[in-house]
Amino acid sequence: MTLSPLTAISPIDGRYRKTTHELASFFSEFALIKFRVYVEIEYFIALCELPLPELKLFDPSLFPKLRAIYANFEMKDAEAIKRIEQTTNHDVKAVEYFIKDQFDELSIGEFKEFIHFGLTSQDINNTAIPYSFKRSIKETYLPAIHELVDTLKTLAADWAQIPMLARTHGQPASPTRVGKELLVFVERIEAQLTQLKAIPFSAKFGGATGNFNAHHVAYPNINWVAFANDFVNHCLQLNRSQYTTQIEHYDNFAAHCDALKRINTILMDLDRDLWSYISMNYFKQKIKAGEVGSSAMPHKVNPIDFENSEGNLGLANAMFEHLAAKLPISRLQRDLTDSTVLRTIGVPMAHTLIAIKSSIKGLKKLVLNTSSLETDLEANWAVVAEGIQTILRREGFPNPYEVLKDLTRTNEQINAATIATFVETLDIPESVKIEIKKISPENYTGM
Repeated sequence: MTLSPLTAISPIDGRYRKTTHELASFFSEFALIKFRVYVEIEYFIALCELPLPELKLFDPSLFPKLRAIYANFEMKDAEAIKRIEQTTNHDVKAVEYFIKDQFDELSIGEFKEFIHFGLTSQDINNTAIPYSFKRSIKETYLPAIHELVDTLKTLAADWAQIPMLARTHGQPASPTRVGKELLVFVERIEAQLTQLKAIPFSAKFGGATGNFNAHHVAYPNINWVAFANDFVNHCLQLNRSQYTTQIEHYDNFAAHCDALKRINTILMDLDRDLWSYISMNYFKQKIKAGEVGSSAMPHKVNPIDFENSEGNLGLANAMFEHLAAKLPISRLQRDLTDSTVLRTIGVPMAHTLIAIKSSIKGLKKLVLNTSSLETDLEANWAVVAEGIQTILRREGFPNPYEVLKDLTRTNEQINAATIATFVETLDIPESVKIEIKKISPENYTGM
């Protein structure tokens, strides 16, 4: 079969292709090859700026032509590299040979042995992948999660003063406000985003086992550590790890996975709460002409966006958890288990993006059902007992908790009349009775 959204094995590239296509610029095989070419070219240019006698004759005016190799990188270039890989059976070596061919075409073949000079493949992979990961977070993830937060803030402002019966342990509890409950999730997400943004995008760059052996033996007078720090930290805008084996530690990569997983867990909590509020009829959903909720039941309007989000968040978190647990572990100076695992980072990112966009879609379909909220509050006057017994405590009334407990647990129906009758039996000042009678489930919502 020809590969298309209908023949793709993964729903990421199939059913959800329109939602996730932007991630191809960072996590596809094409993208990885392009970012490898980028690192190799920028590394060569950085070498040319060192006092290496063999590179003194290289004309700096050719730097734009070198950068054009990755800036104008096309599918045909990636396909050329894949053809070379069929012979080399090594993906990074194929990139090196491709760039050498480009040097020949530019008539600068005498300098091509300084491509990939002194490096191992992981110096390229462990810079190209965190570079692409960093860009994906900045260009796709953060805009999406910020849109979700902004949507929550807008709804929270619109519904800031709408009272709602709270439920703890699933049971009626002290009333709250709809807007405030949404702000709970805004605060949680923003706190975790602050932590996510504080984690460095770490990279390894130091030769076969992290000691610049080949660099040092060829040019012992060059401070290769300072060079690598400047190249990785300033040119690539990453954070170079100082003491490494053949590969990056992945500790900060794991921290990114853990931070993304925590945010996803918060989103899952949000999805489940909104699903519950819809099932309680606190929210209705905007109806779109032609849409069907059930193949059998015509009346159905299902909370599918929040269900879709929850399912994708679960998939994403399972992978983030594996990446965070596996990647920091490697036998001695390196084993190959990180290579195949690291290639999958785009998969949990894609499921996360699907989930975020589904939640946003669901949020924008919500319609507040104020009559249902009011009915539920009116049916649960017992929840004001907390406030009444607290005022009675203030007044020094004996055993107020126990008195209210007897009232609310022995009466089948607590309503405004029940409360008013009860208050009249109390030996308290008239002003306090008036104060208590003003309390209702609708206005007992705190600050």
